[in-house]
Amino acid sequence: MHTSIQEYQQRLLSGSTTCVETVKQYLKQIEDKKHLNAFTTVYTNEALETAVRLDERRNSKKTTGKLHGVVIAIKDVICYKGHGVTAASNILNGFESLYSATAVQKLLDEEAIIIGSCNCDEFAMGSTNENSAYGKVLNALDETRVPGGSSGGSAVAVQAGMCMVSLGSDTGGSVRQPADFCGIVGLKPTYGTISRYGLIAYASSFDQIGIFANTVEDAALTLDIIQGNDGYDSTANATHAFAFEKFAQQPAYKKYRIAYFEEAINHPSLDKEIATALKKTIEDLKAGGHTVEAVEFDLMEYIVPAYYVLTTAEASSNLSRFDGVRYGHRSKAPVADLVDFYKKSRSEGFGTEVKRRIMLGTFVLSAGYYDAYFTKAQQVRQLLVSKTASVFEAFDALVLPTAPSTAFKIGEKTDDPIEMYIADIYTVFANLTGIPGISVPLFKHSNGMPFGLQVLTAKQNEITLLQLSQLLMQQYKPA
Repeated sequence: MHTSIQEYQQRLLSGSTTCVETVKQYLKQIEDKKHLNAFTTVYTNEALETAVRLDERRNSKKTTGKLHGVVIAIKDVICYKGHGVTAASNILNGFESLYSATAVQKLLDEEAIIIGSCNCDEFAMGSTNENSAYGKVLNALDETRVPGGSSGGSAVAVQAGMCMVSLGSDTGGSVRQPADFCGIVGLKPTYGTISRYGLIAYASSFDQIGIFANTVEDAALTLDIIQGNDGYDSTANATHAFAFEKFAQQPAYKKYRIAYFEEAINHPSLDKEIATALKKTIEDLKAGGHTVEAVEFDLMEYIVPAYYVLTTAEASSNLSRFDGVRYGHRSKAPVADLVDFYKKSRSEGFGTEVKRRIMLGTFVLSAGYYDAYFTKAQQVRQLLVSKTASVFEAFDALVLPTAPSTAFKIGEKTDDPIEMYIADIYTVFANLTGIPGISVPLFKHSNGMPFGLQVLTAKQNEITLLQLSQLLMQQYKPA
């Protein structure tokens, strides 16, 4: 398999490989690793037809796109015209998208090859990829463990060499945490950097399409292509423009000012081996001439509660559209009236975790509880935004653990949803505040599983985020 997009495209130009040969290799890997359950649908014939067309275009010396021939998979919450999109839920079983997400269209415009749609937690709600109508996804490094969630299938597709790059969605860490568990790069850009048009909504003020890749450079190039303003999404950022060329010009001598939260590094939930590795990296950065300092952060215990109050409230509203009337699953059971029809269709179509979050969200929005929960959580969110902005006035970046442990055993946390939610303590912070974050695969645990370092920067500062991440991969990742 290819080590990077740049290396692959050089081989295409030299004639040492073709798009058709490459697609066939990835299709074989998908078939050989089918038991990992990473894909919900594989676009075999379409991918091969696209590869043939791209080879002909290149051989005729026509100008090629920036992602010419790059094989990419997309999470089953991202729309692709004429293809099924189900959010891994029975409520959308058999539904076919009428349009393509802006991010997908931008990939196609630059001549990428979409090879398939990836399994995920239902409606992107979960941290293990065990909440899927298609069944659980397995971690390719240890098949007794989860790959993380909700974008577990997208992560495993890259991890197991079934594609070069994949798209996921990150509402509370659903790109960074699976990347951490699978030992790959996982990028969540600033909220609004990538259009959400064509992304099935979970929590609209948190959702962001993210990128899985084997290298920081591949993630940066993909971001450069799919970012940007979009008339179909009012939250898409019209002014921010990440430039891949600028990322590639990082001076070798640059020294960073880096912060970390003492409360995060010494949190009782954090695995001791992960804490030790992070502390050593902090010392290595200091020895390398970077300024690294602890910053007091007294809001740690409020992050997860605020996140789950707000996201479940938004989910309750967003998922009300799935009623069985216009599209998706419709109950065939006898019904007494319209309300009974809604109840039966939604009860049959949604899975347990989705029902749990809809009910929690409906509760926090209900009369008598709105101010006590939803309003209070919004106030906490504003405090977090303000405090985070003050941190980045003094520092270039913030480093945190990505997750408190390595990949869980399958079934380990399914009986205790609260324990599962608490495991999101380090990732939901970026979604609450809208800042960009990335998980960089630097470490290996004594249990044999990988884990990463999470890097965060100020809003719209993906240049620093990716340049620092590249430096970390080059200088601090063990050989």
